[in-house]
Amino acid sequence: MTIINTAAITVELPEAFDPRWSRLSGIQVEGRRITIDPAEYFFRFESASWLVADWELVKSRLLPVEETAESAVEQLALEFIKEHAESTSDAARVLATAYEVYAYLFREEHLAGLGLPQVTAAHLRMLREAATLMALNKVELDGRISNVGPCWFFPAATSVVFDLDEAMGGLLDEVYHGGWFNEHRRIESIKAHAALGGRLVHGCQSVPDQSGGVVAPYGASMATFCEDLAAFKAGWIERVYAHRVTPAA
Repeated sequence: MTIINTAAITVELPEAFDPRWSRLSGIQVEGRRITIDPAEYFFRFESASWLVADWELVKSRLLPVEETAESAVEQLALEFIKEHAESTSDAARVLATAYEVYAYLFREEHLAGLGLPQVTAAHLRMLREAATLMALNKVELDGRISNVGPCWFFPAATSVVFDLDEAMGGLLDEVYHGGWFNEHRRIESIKAHAALGGRLVHGCQSVPDQSGGVVAPYGASMATFCEDLAAFKAGWIERVYAHRVTPAA
């Protein structure tokens, strides 16, 4: 394990997070205030800088833009990132930006069209919270995974925090992976993730082989990413599951 910065990360977000996040090592939730101890929280923390763009700018200048036959949505996002994104070492800013991104992507108006009646507004809150924390994970351009926290492994982390059974945890992971199983939602996701400097990529096919995902910069080596992930995932998934709470008899 490599930890390059042990300074506490503290942020106050617009929405109170579930206090059960404190079941995981190194994170404390007190209403809207979240405090992370990098030395306890991360499995690997080698980079204390992230690429972000102003969410209000994304909303006004990128979300309304439609792709054309000559300009794909991925090109639009990449051009926006090149023009407007900047490097920051302020992890609280990353979390605050991520909260806005996922409050937008996992909004309740989409539930009616999802076709999964068992997924509720409460589940969307779980998705928003987990995805917000995942924004501190990081992949470098060479494909090496530099930052890994427990929320890398989405079904494992949500099962610990929210007491989800395997079936529901896997279903939420599918919704998270699949852009609501909807091309229009996928396009929304590509645009919105420009605020976090890249695109959402996954190291697996979700439920059959959970390996998590991360917002990676455009151009990152996916071959190296997959090799690095394969080397560590099994042991670190088990470390997340070790925090499960056993129900009282």
